[in-house]
Amino acid sequence: MKNTVRLFVLFVLLALVVGACGAPATEAPAMEEPFRVAVVMPSAINDLAFSQSMYDALLRIQEDMGGSENFEIVYSENMFVVDDAAAALRDYASQGFDLVIGHGSQYGSSLQEIAPDFPETSFAWGTTVDTFGLPNVFAYEAASDQGGYVNGVIAASLSESNTMGVVGPIETGDAKLYVDGFVAGAKATKPDIQVNVNYIGSFSDVALASEAANTHVSAGADVLTGTAQMVVGAIGVAEENNVLWFGTQSNQTSLAPSIVVASQVYHWEVVLAEIIELINAGTLGGQSFVIDLANGGEVIEFNPDYAVPAEVQALADTTIQGIIDGSIATK
Repeated sequence: MKNTVRLFVLFVLLALVVGACGAPATEAPAMEEPFRVAVVMPSAINDLAFSQSMYDALLRIQEDMGGSENFEIVYSENMFVVDDAAAALRDYASQGFDLVIGHGSQYGSSLQEIAPDFPETSFAWGTTVDTFGLPNVFAYEAASDQGGYVNGVIAASLSESNTMGVVGPIETGDAKLYVDGFVAGAKATKPDIQVNVNYIGSFSDVALASEAANTHVSAGADVLTGTAQMVVGAIGVAEENNVLWFGTQSNQTSLAPSIVVASQVYHWEVVLAEIIELINAGTLGGQSFVIDLANGGEVIEFNPDYAVPAEVQALADTTIQGIIDGSIATK
């Protein structure tokens, strides 16, 4: 009996050894490559305007995807010179990035030339809905007239002088949409209000923006707004003269907490998430996207340190809901 037990134990041990030696080694799972994005921007990533709106959105996507090991971001900022931007876009494409973004309508002609040379690379640009009919180009746009309309309603409600001023850059793209929406919202609230609009012909000239803001203040404006990275100059003038300010593209409260009432903030991650999903599924372009109040791509963010009267806040909320459900037209 003892010999039988010993033989059984030896048999089991031998089987375990043979099984272990014969079993194939378990391979470590292959590490997936991160999704790589390169973006070219006309101004700084901390401009509190157009470029920062995109950079902040990319950071939110990166956080949602688990960090830089899964989502890599590189950027070129202050690319005011289109030829320099085009060289950067081409260089990023040659490095094999999954998505190359030209964040500025001035980069469109460059992308139209570059994209066909890199058919396996996805490109995106805005603000526009034009993909040039190319299968590897996405386009994105902001319905900035919607947030502009809301800001106009609030601004007109708060204005005591019945005169307001707008400092615009160039009369195109989301800048024009915002300005037109602001004027429409103000006029819908107070038909007799005076809204003076001045396009300075530049997205970046801070001195011209300051000059335009001073002109508006001299004309009696007690509320100002504007769009593009040059508005830091206008905001400075507003703060000096205790004139209320309404922002767009990024939250501008930090520039002048005492006079900024609200900002329309772009959340480009709403469309970026869709674009990334399409790329991962094999669609490299050919589609356009719009951010708006309904899809959460545009959000009105109030300055918590500015006490908006309850009735004005209620009017703003009603206006936002009306734009979303279609009962209020912004154009």
